[in-house]
Amino acid sequence: MLSYAAVIDPHALYFEDLAVGQQYTSPGRTVTEADLVLFAGLSGDYNVLHTDAEYMKSSLFGERIAHGLLGLSIQYGLLLRAMPPLAAGQLVAVRWKFRGPIRIGDTIAARAHVSAKADGDVPGCGLATIARQIVNQRGEVVQEGDMEHQVARRG
Repeated sequence: MLSYAAVIDPHALYFEDLAVGQQYTSPGRTVTEADLVLFAGLSGDYNVLHTDAEYMKSSLFGERIAHGLLGLSIQYGLLLRAMPPLAAGQLVAVRWKFRGPIRIGDTIAARAHVSAKADGDVPGCGLATIARQIVNQRGEVVQEGDMEHQVARRG
C-alpha cells in the first residue's frame, strides 16, 4: 500500500497548517470560444446554450454561455495557481451553485477561504472545507460552493 507521505509535495500544507479563515485569490483568466468548443467535445455536452450562436441570440442570455462544469473546472485550476497544494489533498465532496452565466470574453478569477476543519474517518487525515467563488470582471459571483478535502496530518 502506498503511504500518503510518498505522494506529498514538499511545499504542501498539512491539516495542522490550515486555519479557518485563510484566504486565497487566483489570477484571472479569460474564457474563450475555443474553451467552449473544446469542452463540448471533451464532455459530449453540445447543448444549444453553448454551441448555437443564432439560437442563443433570442434567449434570456442573448449569446452562448460557458458550460457550468467548465467554470467549475477552470476555478479549480486557477486556485492551484493561488494556494499551496494540500498534503494528500484528496477531493471528497463538492457542493456547488451556478448563480449566473459565464460569457465568452469574461475574465474570471477564483476566491477561496478555509471555512471549516474536522476530524475525518481516514487515519492520519483531517477534513478541510474550502469555500470557493468564481467572480467575473465586474465582481459578480457567477458560481460558488464548498469543496471538502481529505488532508494529511503531520507525522
